[in-house]
Order: sequence, then C-alpha cells, then structure tokens
Amino acid sequence: MNYQLIEVTDAATAREFLQLPLRIYQNDQNWVRPLDKDIESVFDPKKNKYFREGECIRWIVTDNQSNTLGRVAAFYNQKIARNNEQPTGGMGFFECVNEKSIAFMLFDACKNWLQQKGMEAMDGPVNFGERDRWWGLLVDGFIPANYVNNYNPPYYQSFFEEYGFKDYFQQYTYQRKIALEGLSEQVVERAKRILSNSEYSVRHISHNAGDKPAEEFCTVYNKAWTRFPGVKPITIAHAKLMFKSMKPIMDPQLVWFAYHNNEPIAFFIMLPEINQIIRHLNGKMNMWGKLKFVYYKWRKECKKAFGMVFGVVPEFQAKGVEAAMVMAFAKVALDKKFPYTMLELNWIGDFNPTMNKLALQIGGKVCKTHITYRLLFNPDKEFVRCKKVS
Repeated sequence: MNYQLIEVTDAATAREFLQLPLRIYQNDQNWVRPLDKDIESVFDPKKNKYFREGECIRWIVTDNQSNTLGRVAAFYNQKIARNNEQPTGGMGFFECVNEKSIAFMLFDACKNWLQQKGMEAMDGPVNFGERDRWWGLLVDGFIPANYVNNYNPPYYQSFFEEYGFKDYFQQYTYQRKIALEGLSEQVVERAKRILSNSEYSVRHISHNAGDKPAEEFCTVYNKAWTRFPGVKPITIAHAKLMFKSMKPIMDPQLVWFAYHNNEPIAFFIMLPEINQIIRHLNGKMNMWGKLKFVYYKWRKECKKAFGMVFGVVPEFQAKGVEAAMVMAFAKVALDKKFPYTMLELNWIGDFNPTMNKLALQIGGKVCKTHITYRLLFNPDKEFVRCKKVS
C-alpha cells in the first residue's frame, strides 16, 4: 500500500484534518469530539498570537483510494524555542490509524520541517499555544477527557516511544468527590489555623466583580508560576482576556482567592467541565449548537468541576493557604443546590512535587496520566528530563 503525505493548504484538506478523528473513535464511547472552532483557532494567524514569532504547518496522510489515515501539525515559536538548552519546536494534533509506518511518516515530516527551521528537538504531542490546552499523550486513565484536553487510543504510546521520543515530564489529573470527607487531619488543622487568623481571608468571586479577579490573578500568577520551566509572565491585558473568554461558562462559586492583609496571595480557579455538554454538540458551535449548549447548561448537565489552575505565591506556600481554600470551597459545596459532585485537579506536572503532595493530602487520586515527550534530533546528545521545581 502506498501512502501520500499531503500538506493542509485548502478547505478540503482542512476538512479532512477535522474529520479524521470521527473515524478513528467511532466505536470509542469515551471520546468527546472537540469543537471544530477550538481546533481551527489554533491554526488561524488572526486568532493565535504564537504566529507572531513562529510558524506552523499541517499534513494529512492518504492511501491509494484517497482515504485519510493520519494527521499531524508541526510548529515552533522563537521565544519558546530559545528557552531550552537546544532550540525546541513542537508537534501535536496527531491522529493515526493503527499502522506504525504511517505514524513514522508523520513524525518524519515534523522532524524534517523543524530541522529546516533551525530546531534541534521537538516536544509532543503539544499545543501551538498555552499549556492548558491539548498537551501531552494520554497513557493511563482512558476516561472522557476534560475540555480542550487530549484523549487518544492506547496504541499511540508505542508509536512515540518506538520512534525515539522520551518521557520529558508527566502530567497527572487528580479526582475526588466534592465533600469535606477525605481531607487529612494535617490539612484540616492547617486550614483552620489560616481561617481563624484575621490577617487572612478566603472567598470566591462575585457576579459583579468586574476586572478585579483578572488583576489579582495576574499578580499571583506572575509570582507563583513563572518559576516553572517554560512558563512566561502574563500581562493584565492577557489576564482580562482570559477571564472574558471564561465568562460564558464561569461559575463564581468555583473561582477562589486567598488574601493576606487584603493583598492577593493565592487562587484556585475551577470551571464547570463543559465537555459533559460538548459531547452533545458534534463539534459544532453554530446557532443550533449554541441553543443545545444553553439547554444542557440549564439542565445542569455539568456535574463535574475541574481545577484549571492553582497558585500560591512562594512566601505563603506550606502555611496552609491551599488547604484553607479547599476547605472553604468544600463547605460551600455542602449546599443542596450546589450542582457539582466531582472535582478533577487538572494538569499537575511531575516536576511540581509540592502540588502533587497537596493533591494527595486533600484526598485526590490520580485518574489520568499524560506524558509530554521530547525527541532530540542528535541521538548522541544527552537526554535530560524536565527539572523539578521545589
């Protein structure tokens, strides 16, 4: 069988790029079709700021009968590339039938193109954008994915590892029921100590909070998260845009901040897990899709919340601030009208032992594991995993 690698350059090939997963997952009840617009926006220079200092290319693979059997994208951003010991690009949005030769053809295309662009390594499968979307290969916990998170067949893992990709870091998703039960005595005591101290306060945002949550998020994020590899500071303008984009689905009871003497020191931002609604939309957020979205939201279809991001400024870590926010949230969740019964803490890297320890202390159990792989183009160069941050 002869296979053809075709660059995505027109409406027909772009449509095949979107349609291929429907055939791969047609018998997989755990797969939730992503919204077409969420995929398309990644490859739209008008919507994706990463094009300002980078490039992207896509391919599909077809057989002799013009059946699409695989797809992939390769990309790089100069700022991100230079943050590594060697210039590093990315590949992602990989989908493929269970045929190793096709997978390797797609990997070769990515590697060759990135080498031509001056890259010396590639990470994958990752996003041409922020880490909170489409990042890592699912290797354990083949249950429905959270919104804009990767889901894939188990056989993809062998493709990556046999080609030569190595485990750069792992990302864990923790799950627990929303209730006070399961909190360790140590966590409860630390939480009570914070909540009884008048210098500290913990509260969720209000409906009419305006831009204040975005501004406070920016303050804490830039102190808490920029210590981690590949994480850049964000501007207030970026934070405002992020909160604006979340507003249609945001539930104020799921967005928490902690303060010390009225200065923001921590946040715990959760969202309703809208893939529980999106699974009904068949990838389309047209007028009919929007009506269905509103209908299923009104029916309180979302029974699960997921932790989008959690951060504590360094000087207040290990004092119980994290525990205080979790405990305050759990008390609100005791209200009979509270619609969520399950919480997932999303995307905690193995390079972050502090957050992994906290997730376990608050009763979480790992329900999904993703791996971010790295391939060094020079096989003689020593491979080094992502450094842990203390």
